[in-house]
Amino acid sequence: MLEAADRLFTEHGVKNVSLDAIAAAAGVGKGTVFRRFGDRAGLAVALLDEREQELQAKILTGPPPLGPGAPAVDRVTAFLDAYLDLLDRHVELFMDSENASDGARYRIGSYRLWHRHLALLIEEARPALDADYMAHVVLAPLAADLHNALRDEGFDLSRMKSGLRTVATILLGAVSGGEGA
Repeated sequence: MLEAADRLFTEHGVKNVSLDAIAAAAGVGKGTVFRRFGDRAGLAVALLDEREQELQAKILTGPPPLGPGAPAVDRVTAFLDAYLDLLDRHVELFMDSENASDGARYRIGSYRLWHRHLALLIEEARPALDADYMAHVVLAPLAADLHNALRDEGFDLSRMKSGLRTVATILLGAVSGGEGA
């Protein structure tokens, strides 16, 4: 079912594919798809989970700077670049999964992992900051609806990456006049 959904989403766009079409392509009944995933948003979450697990593995055990062994600011910027690549490739899936219900983006396991990862790196780089809050601040521009709106306004991926790298570098870099954040 996931392979069929992925193929159809890629060919036709997420919003243009019904559960009926996915069921037919997978050779199962619509009820089977509904029982397994609930709705199209549930399917989107399942498809994204696979892709996010690849990024998680790179963060946990991959080579630096995305993986362990690089300075915190380099790891943060590498994560932001990698996440933006993932988001840009699958923005429709992210939008479906994040908008499944109020606050869905913040309850899914991957968001909590990204948040924890960033909080630890922020704590390492700038112990005086409220790392938990700052991790949410760094993740906020990675919301699918904002990403989609920026793309609609003509922002290209390199511009978004550059902007987020600048934010991370300012946040985690040396600050003159103390760490009053």
